Amino acid sequence: MKALVLNALGRGFDFEDVDIAAPIGREVLVDVQASGLCHTDLLFATHDFVPTPSVLGHEVAGVVAAVGPDVSQIRLGDNVVGSLAQSCGACGRCLSGRSFQCRHPESTLRRPTDAPRLTRNGLGLFQGFGLGGFAERALIHENQLAVVPKELPFAQAALLGCGVVTGAGSVLNTANVSVGDTVVIFGAGGVGLSAVSGARIAGASRIVVIDIQQNRLDEARRFGATDVIDSQKRSP
Repeated sequence: MKALVLNALGRGFDFEDVDIAAPIGREVLVDVQASGLCHTDLLFATHDFVPTPSVLGHEVAGVVAAVGPDVSQIRLGDNVVGSLAQSCGACGRCLSGRSFQCRHPESTLRRPTDAPRLTRNGLGLFQGFGLGGFAERALIHENQLAVVPKELPFAQAALLGCGVVTGAGSVLNTANVSVGDTVVIFGAGGVGLSAVSGARIAGASRIVVIDIQQNRLDEARRFGATDVIDSQKRSP
């Protein structure tokens, strides 16, 4: 299959032929239909955070092409999106609803004694966040996938795996916003708008969004902001 491979820092991505293994255990083979380019991918491509060569891409959506023998939650033909949150599903934090704080995220990856999921000329490639969405296909543990409705466009669905969960998660899991709270959000980009959605889900009574672009503030109101402030025109 074809994939964008990061071979060296600061050199961008190379379009190359890569081999992908058949699914084992709880792995799911996904035909990638859309993959977002997150700024984190660009950061990893220019700074020494992950080993090279590697296949990045953690905002991924596609169709299930094959499943491993132990997969129980996902079926052939399902539309799925990936999540950068790696969770074992069995530790105390996962079982208490805090899978984003999983104690054993490595359980979503292959063991060192297993053959790599991705190889090039027989040598293994690092798979960013256990996803590797910058490719025609991705081999992902089922705990990092969620089934989505068929009518949801793939491009929009791909954003659920990072930008949406980051914004909503910051409100619901980090700030622990409760019913009746007031929330102030700086920046109405993709993450900020997702934070607005999270605040609505949490039941916030007042959601204030601050930005410097009127079109973004208009979107924030459409997402559910009760108040918007253009910080170039007036102080919060």
